[in-house]
This record gives sequence, structure tokens and C-alpha cells, in this order.
Amino acid sequence: MSRHGSRIAGSLLVTSGVLLAGFSGAGLAQADPVLPPALAELLNSGSAGLGSVGAGQTAPDAPRLASVPNFRDVAGTGAGYAGANGKNLNKGVFYRADAIVPNDADLTTLEGLKLSAVYDLRSDQEVHDKADRVPAGAEYVRIPILSGNINDMVGLIKTPEDARNMMRQMNQAFVTGANEKDGFKQLLTELANTPGAQVYHCTAGKDRTGWTSMLLQSIAGVNDATIMSDYLLTNEYNKEWAAKTRAYIVATKGEEVAKLFDPLFGVEASYLQAGLDQVKADYGTVDKYLTDGLGLDQATIGKLKAKLLR
Repeated sequence: MSRHGSRIAGSLLVTSGVLLAGFSGAGLAQADPVLPPALAELLNSGSAGLGSVGAGQTAPDAPRLASVPNFRDVAGTGAGYAGANGKNLNKGVFYRADAIVPNDADLTTLEGLKLSAVYDLRSDQEVHDKADRVPAGAEYVRIPILSGNINDMVGLIKTPEDARNMMRQMNQAFVTGANEKDGFKQLLTELANTPGAQVYHCTAGKDRTGWTSMLLQSIAGVNDATIMSDYLLTNEYNKEWAAKTRAYIVATKGEEVAKLFDPLFGVEASYLQAGLDQVKADYGTVDKYLTDGLGLDQATIGKLKAKLLR
């Protein structure tokens, strides 16, 4: 890639999110016409998810927010994802999101959820570029989780496959990086010990946020296929932002640059799988990664499980 192309990449990317002219991370629709289980559940239950109540008087589905498009419930929609011991995940406890920059209407909606804490996983530069607008009553907690020197990494991108490899390496760093492991340990500990509904986010709500969601769902006993399809929902929730972001790149930098960075706008199964394969290689299981890798004790994991399952 030319130095000009590298500078473009550096301006587009900060850690694992895409920052461009007010658009945060964007996702690309998957080519596979078969709907994953989580997406089918989302569409069947209604995408707005406002005020609906699932079986057994579950909490309402997470609201869809126009200005925070990747805001959703870790537990899924409807009755909640199936977890361990025949239980469903408990909705309205843990939310995930992209940058919390709501418009006035969405801010009012967020305040209606009575959030007790907002965890911002972004770097200093990301926060500087797009500071959170924290709902009233929520504590704002910074837990920066970095994934290497992005400018160095993007300088090596010469093909779309190079971009995919960069995303795979980021997920591997969630397993091998000391900073990353410390950050995830702190986040999970805070989630376990803080009462009330909580939300965590990065810039696009897909990489650091996606990894955290995988860990919580694994703790709750959600099966691998559902975890993966939930991870891929970023591409559905962020598809309008993806289209706008890509159109802007094409208009300002050209189609070839847009093609080069297409893999960075959303998620692909191989990104998360690269991290999971690293977990298997280094620790054998996610459970061992949580205890031996992150250093979480069983009491903390137990608190998370109790919150996640109903």
C-alpha cells in the first residue's frame, strides 16, 4: 500500500473501530443467504424491541437506537438466549454498544433503562474524537483495552485479506496481550460487582465489545453457534452506517480504497474464531482462559453467572 493509502487507513482507524466524519464502526451484510439463529430470532421478534415482553415475564427487548445503532442486549431478544441448566439469559442486565453518542431522543430512552454504569473500552484518542454522552444516573468508567499499534498494522495492508488478517490478529491479542487481559479482567470484575443494569462499549461495538459478549455468553452456557451468530449481528445492526461510511470513502478516496478496507467495517466469523483458536491453543477452554489467563476467581465468575441466568 502506498504511503498515501497508509495515511488514509490511519485516519480511518483507531484501535478496532472505524472513525470517519461522524460515522463510527460499520458492518457489512453477510453474503450467506441463510439467516443465523440470533438474526432470525431478532427479525421474528420485531426489530424495534420496544416494550415487548417474552415468555415468563422477561424484561423488554433492548430498544433500537438510531444514533447508537449497535446497542443491544447481551441476552438477546424474546425469551433470551438459551443458557446452562435449561435456563434462559436474563435480559435487561448487561448491554453492549458502539460509542455512546445518543441524540436527545435516544438519550431519553437510555435514561429510561436506569443504567448504573457505562464502561468505555476505547483508547484516549478514540474518546477525544467522540466523547460519550453519559445517561443521567450512570457512572462513567474508562477501561482502555488496546490491540497493538494500529498505525503500524494498517501500514502493512495491501489487500483485503491483509485487512482480515489484521482483525484476526486483534482477536488473538485479546488472549495473548497483557494489557488486553488486564482490561477484560477489570471489566468482568466490575460487571460482576456493580448492581443494576450496565453497558460496555468500544467505538464500533464489534471487537473489544464482541469479545466481552462472547465471554459473558460462554459463562452463561450459551452454545457456540448462538454466540457466533450473535457476534455477526453487528453486520445487521450497523448495515446502514456501513453503507454511509463506504459511500463517503468512495466519494473522497475512491472505490479501490473502499475495497481495501471493506473487511474492517464489520465482522466475519474468522475474526472471533481466531481468538477462540488462540484460547484453545493457550488454555484449552474459555473457562481456563477466564481463570488462568485473566485471573478471575470462581466467586466473580459465579456472580456473573447468577446475573446472566434466570
